[in-house]
Formats: sequence, structure tokens, C-alpha cells
Amino acid sequence: MTEKKTPLHAEHEALGASMTDFGGWLMPLRYTSDLAEHRAVREAAGLFDLSHMGGISVTGLEAARFLDHALVGSFSALRRMRARYTMICAADGGVLDDLIVYRTGDEEFFVVANAANAATVLGALLERVAGFDARVRDVSADEALIAVQGPRAEEIVREVLAEDAEISGGTAFDELRYYACLGMRFGDERVLVARTGYTGEDGFEIWVDAARAVSLWRALLAAGEPHGLVPAGLSARDSLRLEAGMPLYGHELDTTTTPYDAGMGRVVKLDKASDDGTPVEFVGRAALEARRESAPARVLVGLRGTARRPARAGYAVVRAGADGAPGAQVGTVTSGAPSPTLGHPVAMAYVTPEVSAEGTELAVDVRGRAEPFVVVPLPFYRRDRG
Repeated sequence: MTEKKTPLHAEHEALGASMTDFGGWLMPLRYTSDLAEHRAVREAAGLFDLSHMGGISVTGLEAARFLDHALVGSFSALRRMRARYTMICAADGGVLDDLIVYRTGDEEFFVVANAANAATVLGALLERVAGFDARVRDVSADEALIAVQGPRAEEIVREVLAEDAEISGGTAFDELRYYACLGMRFGDERVLVARTGYTGEDGFEIWVDAARAVSLWRALLAAGEPHGLVPAGLSARDSLRLEAGMPLYGHELDTTTTPYDAGMGRVVKLDKASDDGTPVEFVGRAALEARRESAPARVLVGLRGTARRPARAGYAVVRAGADGAPGAQVGTVTSGAPSPTLGHPVAMAYVTPEVSAEGTELAVDVRGRAEPFVVVPLPFYRRDRG
């Protein structure tokens, strides 16, 4: 399959990035070192190209009602210029993708899907929109998405973008809340700025016309350099999101997993109702209601390594053996790596309920040796909100 390239591909090559396939896109894995890019985001700021993400516009008189039906969350109640993390599920409750939905107008929504699942999400929405006065349109090719993440992100974005009362949705930039968005200006171009992210740090995601992506990328790099900003690749993004305990589709989430399995039952709104009080029969509702009432077969937990060797996705979680050999398997690692911020290995894993309590001592089979881990709460890392 031919790998797609974002509008910033030449910029990544000019910066010497190592490129890799990700969800059918050729994306920067790293520019310098994974550790340097990770630490820059925790201590200053990182600049990410996220233009591979799927962008879907949903508009129309019944756009909110349609999304209430198509997704597990409630969008009729979502206020204008706010965002919501949600999921789209199959009829059996399995997760097709996790999404962020922005309400940019009374009858306008913007759905952001993971790159590898963008076509699946678009297809499901197009199928589910039948009977609603709403329009679903793929706008991925029209937009680029650039993120600035880290404690210096606000200063950097403020130097590059300008406020505009006519398009801001009534919110000043310094009043922008987490999971909210507003319109701003990059020169004479309107951009959508959201205070969201996937790193555990404060930060902003900026949607810009694809034709202006290079100009915005260069402007952010120049403004951010005195603040310690560096371009960051997928490798740093993965270690950052792991420390922050954020799920990754294909690892913690997939079609065999329900939101309840992943400890994300809070995003499922079984009680959402229409204006007349009638319950909304959204796709997957019956299966998810049954799953909520049943005992879990597995639980997603955090694991902290007490030795040096890290766990990796797919490794078996086992009972600790006295002789250092792996005991009986009780789960499987979904994501794992050394934590640059915390200085020890961390992992997320699905385990059986009887070994899921905080403080339970387990092990991970790392090439035939039982490496010690202990169950800890997620996330592993929380930023100081000052």
C-alpha cells in the first residue's frame, strides 16, 4: 500500500526526521532522540504533526441528534465551542474507534478519528446518518492539524496566533478551558484552536487550511525555539501518552473491547434522552447496558516495574514465581516502556479481576524471565497544574 504524506512531509525531511508507516501514513518517528523529545514536552514544549488524523464534518438541523444515535456520548447537551472525548461502537459494544467531537456551531460538529480508523469511522457515520437531517463529510484532505504540547505551549501559541472577537465564540484565549475550542487568526487565515492533547501536558491543537500548514509550522518553530520547543515524533508521543495513562487504539482498545473493559464506562451515556424524554437508542446500547451489569472478565490496570527491564505490548502478565521463572498467566500487556519522567518501567495490561487490586505484586514474562511489577493506579504521571 502506498503511504500517504501530510502537507508537512518535506518539513520533516528537512529536519532530518526518521520516518515510519503509521496507519497508512508516512510520519516522523523521531527527529533527534526519543528521550530528548519526550523531556522537551515535559519541561518546555514539543511540536507535533497530527495531520494524519481523520477529520469529519457533521452539519444539519439534526446533527446533534444524529451523533447521539451514532456515538456512545451525549452531544445534544454539548455546548458550543466545547469538546467531548467519546467512542463509536459496533452493535455488539466493541469499540470501532475513540474520538474527539467538537461543537463549533449550533448545527455544526467536527469529529476527529484516529488515522488507521478514519475510513471505518466515516463509513459507519455515513451508514448511520440515514433518516436524519444531517450531512457527514470527510474534510481530512482540506485541513492540517498541528499540536503544541508542554508547559510553555500557551506562550508560544500566543506569539503566533491572534485573537479575533468575531470568530472566537465569545472566549478570550487566556480563558480557554480544557476541552474547549475557539477561532483565532494566523495572519489573515482563520484557524480552530482546541485545548486538548494526548501527552498529559497542557497544550493546543490547531486546525489550519492544508495550504497554510507549512507557514504555521515554521512560525511555531521559530517562536518556540527561545522557549525550548522542539519538533517531536510518534515515539515521544507514545511514551508521553503511556505515562499519562491514555489508551491507544489497537492496544488498549479494539473491536473485542468495550468501553467498560477499558475502564472508560464513564463515556457511555446510557441515560441520554431526546427533548421529549424518550431514551435514545444509540448503536450498541443494548450490548453496553448488559456489559455494565455483568462481572468483568478482565480489567485494565497500570503496572509499575520494580526492576529495570521494561514490559512490551503482547508480553504475558504472570503470577510471580519464587525462583524467577514465570508463573501462571493472568493477563497481557497492551503497552509498555521505560518511563523517562519517572525513571522506571511502566505498562498497561488487561488482567483477571482477582489480581487487579492496587498493590498486587505480579510479574511480566520478559524473554523467559519473570520481571517484577506491581499494580498501580492510572495515570502514572499527572502534571503540576500550579
